[in-house]
Amino acid sequence: MSLLLRERKLNRLRSYDYSQVGSYYLTICTKNKEEFFGGIRNGKMVLNKYGMIISQQWNWLFKQYLYINKDEYIIMPNHFHAVMQIHSYERGRDRSRPVPTITIKHKSLSELIGAFKTTSSKQIHNLGCNHFLWQRLFYDRIIRNECEYIAIRQYILDNPKNWLTDRNNANV
Repeated sequence: MSLLLRERKLNRLRSYDYSQVGSYYLTICTKNKEEFFGGIRNGKMVLNKYGMIISQQWNWLFKQYLYINKDEYIIMPNHFHAVMQIHSYERGRDRSRPVPTITIKHKSLSELIGAFKTTSSKQIHNLGCNHFLWQRLFYDRIIRNECEYIAIRQYILDNPKNWLTDRNNANV
């Protein structure tokens, strides 16, 4: 292997099934941290038409896949933070009959985020912003306990008022 080829960093926990029941903290950034989704005004995020698409497509994801729950999220000028829960889901089970439960194969976290990124990109491109791109990867963290969950939710809520010192702010 050539020294010029860098080994790609693994951003997922080895041997962990990312389609299993759990809570996940996500950060998804635009390519080169370019600001597409609006701006911060008086410590609050004000979405533009592209930011509204991000919100619309995030909500679409939860209507499309009934085994995921939406929690706290924030759309920032150039990135997106969210908490998502994957839970078990059974379809069509008539509890009065001794019929086996039909379980639905869950998409993995990467597949779900891929669907979100693809549909939101298409919508933004359809509005004429053909240079919009998401960063190739995304950050995730498996939320392990209630204390961690509370801290992450607070971080998401506080993100707009901390924009001037945010590491995702390309101007910092």
